[in-house]
Amino acid sequence: MRAVFWRCGGIGLLSLMLGACGDEGPSDPPRGLRIACATGGAQLAQTCFVEQSEAPQGLVLTVRRADGGFRRLLVAEDGSGVTAADGADPAVVHLRSPNEIEVEIGDDRFRLPARVDGGKAA
Repeated sequence: MRAVFWRCGGIGLLSLMLGACGDEGPSDPPRGLRIACATGGAQLAQTCFVEQSEAPQGLVLTVRRADGGFRRLLVAEDGSGVTAADGADPAVVHLRSPNEIEVEIGDDRFRLPARVDGGKAA
């Protein structure tokens, strides 16, 4: 069977199949607001983007990492912060300043702009 494969242009076919597995061309540029993030204990860097979208449960923030991973956060209706929109890991929110919160989910950390009203992050 192997001899038939090679005699019938197997190398060309194999090259064509492997070429199809390569780069898919330029990807879309990131959209949204650039934010600082880190994963796995790394230093925070301005390498993530956050996008907003409306969902039946409310405003959802999708934070996209440079490695292609992402986290979805649900903004609390009362303006008290964010929660993990899905996944097993809960979101832990820390107020860094009146204008910024840090969100931890598993090994991921994100710094998001915030508005503090009456002691609550909004």
